[in-house]
Amino acid sequence: MDTQILLFISLCILLFAFISKRIQTTFITPPMIFVLFGVLLSSSVLGVFELDPESTVIHTIAEITLVLVLFTDASRIDLKLLKKDHSIPIRLLAKGLPLTIILGTLVAMAIFETFSIWECAVLAAILAPTDAALGQAVVSSPKIPVRIRQALNVESGLNDGIALPVVMITIFLASISSEAQSHNNWIKFVASQLILGPAVGIFVGYFGGRIISVLSGKGWITHSFQDLSSLGLAIFSFSLAEQIGGNGFISAFCAGLTLGNSTRHICTCLYEFAEDEGQLLTLFSFMLFGSVLIIPALHHINTDIIIYSLLSLTLIRMLPVMISLIGKKLKFSTVLFLGWFGPRGLASILFGLLVLEESHLVNEETIFNTMIITVFLSVFAHGITANPLSNIYSNLDFIKSKNKTHHENTDVSEMPIKF
Repeated sequence: MDTQILLFISLCILLFAFISKRIQTTFITPPMIFVLFGVLLSSSVLGVFELDPESTVIHTIAEITLVLVLFTDASRIDLKLLKKDHSIPIRLLAKGLPLTIILGTLVAMAIFETFSIWECAVLAAILAPTDAALGQAVVSSPKIPVRIRQALNVESGLNDGIALPVVMITIFLASISSEAQSHNNWIKFVASQLILGPAVGIFVGYFGGRIISVLSGKGWITHSFQDLSSLGLAIFSFSLAEQIGGNGFISAFCAGLTLGNSTRHICTCLYEFAEDEGQLLTLFSFMLFGSVLIIPALHHINTDIIIYSLLSLTLIRMLPVMISLIGKKLKFSTVLFLGWFGPRGLASILFGLLVLEESHLVNEETIFNTMIITVFLSVFAHGITANPLSNIYSNLDFIKSKNKTHHENTDVSEMPIKF
């Protein structure tokens, strides 16, 4: 890598570090700053980054980041506690997520007249996952009832892995319709996505976790190498699945979920990674997003893209949330709060890059640019509103009273927060 690029990247990291404590209680968030750093370093401004969105460097970084994000996110989720305490994220995942993809597809069909139905579904699936880290003030604030902030935290931890097979399958079906490929291959493709990948991930996560646990107990593995060996399972599960024709990303997600629920005691290292090195990798990805993707997308922006992006962050997210939470006896203000705080972030960016790498769709450029504009708007809209809306919501009478008769104030177990 060019030393000039390293110089500017390190300078950005240091500048952010110098003010990181002071901005914690403001409307400024780390993703916002690093996106702006990226724009500043782009070829259109300072000219430090001269990379193409389809370059090998971008896709390699995106693949590594996606593997680690899927793996660490999944490892945070305790399925027993999820079933016992967290009925809200179960509703959001089981009902809200499919409804979001369906509604997003229908809205795309109405707006983008040249899209096939499967291209509309690709766009909807890419923008379905949420990224709680963009509204970290919400999921980490002790003023917000634990049940509500954990609902957003758990939803964000699982919905990217659940949406990924839908993204891959809709990309394949859209490619069939646009390239007149044989429909006979789709069953084989779906099987490889839904069987081989998960099977490899469960195997690696379970037996790999057991080996690390036993050897750690015998004093064979140091704490630092327990970190590395756990992360090695993510890369190993991805690579092994790809080697035998499965989906490596789904494998990494299943490996993390299995590891977190079979040998949870060794996962502390993963949370430490997510908080430090993982956060740095995520912020670097946002910097690349700002430097490589945003300016070209702005050159192709049009009314249809703006309308869909705004609807994606509002109606397409909020209406399914409202429908999925019917019967949960939550206040309407709570439902609105949960509906608004569904930021689109890293998962959508990485899924969008998968579209460029895995497919040759007729309208892939418009799909990709719509994703970029939606994420760009989300980074700032959700970042700016996280603190003030959290304060407003936490000061509502039924929240301040902490009265357990209100379902929002029900005590639930906490799972590690996504950074």
